[in-house]
Amino acid sequence: MSALRPRVRSLDLTEATWRGRAVRYVLIYLALALALVGARYFTQDIRPALRAVQEREATLLTQRNDLAVQVQTLENPQRIRDWAFANGMVRFAEAPKESQAILPLPPPGRKDAAATPESAAPESAAPDSDPPAPPVSPVQPPRPPAQPDNTVEVRTQWR
Repeated sequence: MSALRPRVRSLDLTEATWRGRAVRYVLIYLALALALVGARYFTQDIRPALRAVQEREATLLTQRNDLAVQVQTLENPQRIRDWAFANGMVRFAEAPKESQAILPLPPPGRKDAAATPESAAPESAAPDSDPPAPPVSPVQPPRPPAQPDNTVEVRTQWR
């Protein structure tokens, strides 16, 4: 207790000091009240805009749900099938099919000889003659190409 007494004696408890403190507190409260009123004034148009945005969001959600149902209806396989038949399309199994004769491949090492129906049937023209031998260079034997011309490259992508 004795430690508090000297401190209490050193405090200024005059009326002028209390009046100054009271004025400062009132000014602080007025500044806070003014700040709150000013914030409310400058943000008064936010509330109606927020309500309009919420109504627009509800409208867009309803529209999105309606469109999702419409997409599911339009993607129905039975509906697509009925539309295709109504527009004259035919099932692949019932469609008329055409085929062509499959020509033999040219002998290996001959790039310039394309397989044509005329070159594919030399046996019918001259059955007694031997097929012509490909020209062979005595200097260097022909090299097979790195990748034959009659190959097909297939790339597969899995989802």
